[in-house]
Amino acid sequence: MKHAVALLTLISILVSGTSIAGDSSTLKQIEKSETIRIGYRKNEPPMSFLNKDNQPVGYSIELCLHIANEIKSKLKNPNIATRYVPVTASSRFDALKDNSIDILCGSTTKTLSRSELVDFTQLTFITGAALLSLKTDKVEGISDLKGKKIAIVKDTTTMDSMSKILKKAGSDAKIVPVNSAAEAMDAIIKGEVDAFSSDQIVLIGLVVTHKDAKKFSVSDKVYSFEPFALAVRRNDSDFRLAADRVLSKLNRSGQISKVYKKWFGQYIKEVPTLLEAMYILNATPE
Repeated sequence: MKHAVALLTLISILVSGTSIAGDSSTLKQIEKSETIRIGYRKNEPPMSFLNKDNQPVGYSIELCLHIANEIKSKLKNPNIATRYVPVTASSRFDALKDNSIDILCGSTTKTLSRSELVDFTQLTFITGAALLSLKTDKVEGISDLKGKKIAIVKDTTTMDSMSKILKKAGSDAKIVPVNSAAEAMDAIIKGEVDAFSSDQIVLIGLVVTHKDAKKFSVSDKVYSFEPFALAVRRNDSDFRLAADRVLSKLNRSGQISKVYKKWFGQYIKEVPTLLEAMYILNATPE
């Protein structure tokens, strides 16, 4: 009898066209809750950070707002709210898996190993790990790290890549794991570490937005390849496609150049050749 009931239930689900996966899709959740939840990092300028009014802003945030507006249009509901949810380097992927956020908008590097945890949109930016230090004790390259301490945010690709680089160079530099970029900057000012390694564009953003910007130096050379993308939940192709459609349209229309100038114009005047090529390659036809 129990088997018969179970079979009838399964048949009912199949006939009605309803599925557990379908009920939990991001678009269906947004439609039901009338809210899209954006996960962001508080101290990753110019990608995602809090402005003077304590509001999340930045390059990645703006891309996600374009996506949110498209979702409102797709669901034919202009009243869908946007809620910002702060995450850390350590918690960001769990926030997606645990259904605490719908999309991760920050400085997240797309890797194959991370794709076992979450899915990624088209690439949104390209940068590489660099070194930040005080001008009074400038660290420009790996050789300058001999006998020194370097802060790196935990659970980042920079931690993995810099560990390999130091090992290959035979450097005795000590890596000091920190929880955030703000903690790393504080450690440099206090003299607890000699350098901070992170994505170059983020380091530049941290310096420019710091009250004592003239104290710091960022290395010209990068030591890794960091392709950024927005992260979404795995196996939700409809939501990922909706996000990719928006990114492709921004690239095709040239609007991405305006977004770039808004957030990077004060740091880098010309769009780097590699990034410009990425914009062209990601201008996928409709």
